[in-house]
Amino acid sequence: MAADTPEHPGAPDDHRRTERFFVVTGGPGAGKSTLLAHLRPLGLACAPEAGRAVIRDQRAVGGRGLPWGDPALFAELMLSWDLRSHREAAAHEGAVVFDRGVVDVLGYLRLSGLAVPDHVRTAARAVRYHPRVFVAPPWPEIYRTDGERRQSRAEAERTHEAMVAAYTEYGYEPVELPRVPPAERAAFVADAVAAWGRG
Repeated sequence: MAADTPEHPGAPDDHRRTERFFVVTGGPGAGKSTLLAHLRPLGLACAPEAGRAVIRDQRAVGGRGLPWGDPALFAELMLSWDLRSHREAAAHEGAVVFDRGVVDVLGYLRLSGLAVPDHVRTAARAVRYHPRVFVAPPWPEIYRTDGERRQSRAEAERTHEAMVAAYTEYGYEPVELPRVPPAERAAFVADAVAAWGRG
């Protein structure tokens, strides 16, 4: 039987260890990935978004685990990615910033009108992050679609609402990111992470 550690999803998490894991969530096209690109040069470890990585992998091999193909399978693949990212972060001693987290998978399923399986709820309860979650609000002026991002602006706004609701339900406090240039937004997050380190 697996020990009750963060390395074994489904077991109670050690909140003291995972307070150094900071999630950035929100709708697509709100500047999350750009933010992480500006955080890395500041010396912060960052975990990339599961969704885009899964889409790239599935398209490369002709897989069906795509949001416009099999959204339930897409969610499972994202969950596996996020669980792995969380385990890898546990081996890193400092703060880690995540482009989305496990709770985003739950929000995605709800947004897609799909049932949320018990194991996804278990993961959302057990695999924890810092209690304050950064939320990139909808920002129409910077929103762009591409081969991996096909949602309309309206869908992006609904995604934002679904993620805020999901994280709030699972005990997190959403902190809205300012609509400012990437370097300023990165400084906002870096300052918050530094304040945690001083605490």
